[in-house]
Amino acid sequence: MKEEECMQSPSEIIKLNEKNSIINGVASTIVMSMSNNYFALFAIGVLGATNYQVGLISSLPQIIGMFAMILGTAIMSRLQEKKKFTGRSIFFTRLFLIGMFFVIYLPVEYRAWTFVLLVGLMNLPGSFAMLSWQSFIGDLVSDSRRSGFFSERNRVLTIAGMITTLMIGIALKWFDKVNPLPYQILFLMAFVFGVVEVFYLNRHIEPQRELKTEKSKFNFGWDAYKYKPFIYFLICGLFFNFAWQLAWPLFNIYNIKVAHMTGFWISIITVANQIGQIISFKWWGRMADKHSNAKMLAVTALGMASAPFLTILSTNMYYLTFVNFTSGLFVSGTVLLLFNQLLEVTREENRGSFIAQYNILLAIIGFIAPQVGVYLLHLSSVETAMNIASGLRALSGGVFLFFFLYMKKQYFTNKIAVQRT
Repeated sequence: MKEEECMQSPSEIIKLNEKNSIINGVASTIVMSMSNNYFALFAIGVLGATNYQVGLISSLPQIIGMFAMILGTAIMSRLQEKKKFTGRSIFFTRLFLIGMFFVIYLPVEYRAWTFVLLVGLMNLPGSFAMLSWQSFIGDLVSDSRRSGFFSERNRVLTIAGMITTLMIGIALKWFDKVNPLPYQILFLMAFVFGVVEVFYLNRHIEPQRELKTEKSKFNFGWDAYKYKPFIYFLICGLFFNFAWQLAWPLFNIYNIKVAHMTGFWISIITVANQIGQIISFKWWGRMADKHSNAKMLAVTALGMASAPFLTILSTNMYYLTFVNFTSGLFVSGTVLLLFNQLLEVTREENRGSFIAQYNILLAIIGFIAPQVGVYLLHLSSVETAMNIASGLRALSGGVFLFFFLYMKKQYFTNKIAVQRT
């Protein structure tokens, strides 16, 4: 650490890191709100992408991310400072937004495929950034602070995303949906906020750590599979994510091709979802502290199961806005609890290896699930595919319930063992 950093007390460092983490997160959320939220609309409305290409927008980044995670695991095992690697990875990720700006100047037949490839390849440095950030922030935030800090952080970030999305939605009303100009402006502005994101990431104070001799060689993290709590969480988390991500391209296809949503209404339903998240973040944090992450994950999974089923009941915009609001109530819990539970079932000394293995397998699921969703759509109908997604999400709630019972049993077993010693 720098000399001025050494002069600060531990409590001051914690406050500074938390402040910088929130500002960094706000910038990151604005980037995502300006870009990722409108990838499908840009691809379909402006570039004329097919259903298969829309599915690839969800799945291709995942398979590329899988290979990135394997490489990232080896790199992370050799890092003494995670902050620099994280910052550089974020910056290179945001550079792809500049490439998206120029897609429209390519010949028509190459535009959609080039955009799909850019979205996919962007996840190479993006996966490095996610892996290193999760490990980095896990080291900086203590176990006792996690639920409180991350619930508050997520609430602030969601408010920032909501405001950004609402402003974009209002602005898009002034443009025809096939006009590429507003999307080009969004991609450029997102890159600028990406630079701000990197700046505040670099303002974190990271404690120096010793690079152990046994970790000087590449470590691909296979030791994570020797830890039973992690293995059981892995099974539950991957099953839930398959059920969750199965419907992602289906929502885009239904909203844009069936309900005929414009950019304005895409923004409105996104804002409604974010409002649901904002008002429920703190509640999920309190419930996690009271009942455990594992138990509440079963509840969120059941809540998430309602979204696909309710969506297909009507194409009325106001109704779909309400459905997205109710969905947001459970999305906030899903995001918070999955991350907290992941940190809970990892060992501090090699947390990066655990997180990497989880994300590698998650990337495989993330590639397969959207493709399965699109396949079910072509095999039957969007209604049938959505109902299957709802059923699988509900089933994942039962899987998480079994995980909770296992974790409860482990807790009492360890408690009895401590008392006997």
